[in-house]
Amino acid sequence: EGQEELWYQPSLMDDMLYRIQEVNKVPSDVKKSLLDFVVDGKNIGKVTPKVAQRLCSIATQSSFIFELSQNIDASTKPILTLADDAGTTSESRTQAVASVMEHLRDNGYITGWRDEMYPVVETFDEVSNPVFLIERAASSLLGVLEYGVHINGIVLPENGNVMDRKNAKMWMARRAKTKSKFPGYLDHIVAGGQPAGLSLIENVVKECLEEAGIPPELTKKGIQPAGAISYESYGGKFKDDGEGVMSRVVLFCFDLILPNDFVPTAHDGEVDYFFQWEMRDIAKSMDPKYEDPIKPN
Repeated sequence: EGQEELWYQPSLMDDMLYRIQEVNKVPSDVKKSLLDFVVDGKNIGKVTPKVAQRLCSIATQSSFIFELSQNIDASTKPILTLADDAGTTSESRTQAVASVMEHLRDNGYITGWRDEMYPVVETFDEVSNPVFLIERAASSLLGVLEYGVHINGIVLPENGNVMDRKNAKMWMARRAKTKSKFPGYLDHIVAGGQPAGLSLIENVVKECLEEAGIPPELTKKGIQPAGAISYESYGGKFKDDGEGVMSRVVLFCFDLILPNDFVPTAHDGEVDYFFQWEMRDIAKSMDPKYEDPIKPN
C-alpha cells in the first residue's frame, strides 16, 4: 500500500471517527440530568444529581462546603455551588474543596490521588487567576475542564523536508504495566496534564525531559503547535449507580521535530520503552480491530 493511497481511503476516515466517538461518550439520559457547577457566575463544571447530593452532605469542621442553589428561573434544574463557608478567595476555596475531597479519598471514594493541583476555570485564559485549585484525581468528580499537553515526536525523512510528513516517522511509547490507567498500551512519546503554575511551553519542556529524557534545548528548538482537541465522557466506578464522573478535557497538541540520531529514554517509570512507527503504522492503528491496543485519548 502506498502512503498516498492509505491516507485517502474512506475506511481511514471511518476508523478515525470511531476513535473520536470512543472518547466522546455521554449517554443522553445522563446529559439531560447533569447539573451545572457555578461559582461567581462562572459555569465551571458538570455533575450528576447524586454526586451533587453526596458533596452537599459532607461537613468538614462542622461546615458544609457545597450546596444546591435554585436557579432564578425556578422551573429549571438547581445548580451546584460553593457555600459561604468556602470563602471568597481562590486560596480559601482551594482549602475548603480539598477538605471535602480528602474526606472522600480517605473513605475510598476517590482513588489514584496524585498530589498534583489543577486550576479550575471557565476558560483557559483564566488559568492565572483560577476560581480555585483542585487535586487532579478529584477534578472529574466536579466535571471541571482538565487541560493537558500531547506531543508527537516526529523524525523527518532523510531529505529533511519539513513538509514531507507522510514519509516522516513518529516515536511511540509503550506505557508501563504499572500504570493505573491503560497499562501496557501504546501511547504518544510524551503527554501530561497541565498543572497550575506552569505555562504550556514550560510544561511541554518539563514533561519531555521527565518522560523521554529530551533535553530542554532540543524541545525548545523543535517544538511546533499543532492545534487543540476537546472531548467529554461519562465514566467512573459508580457510573451504573448514577454517580459517575464527567471527564471534560482540552488537549493542546504539539509536533516535536527530533534529530534522526536522537533516541528517547524512559526516565520516570511511566514508559517501558520507545520505538518508531512509519505514518502508515499510525493510520493502521486507528482500526477498531487493531491487535495492539492504543490509549483511547
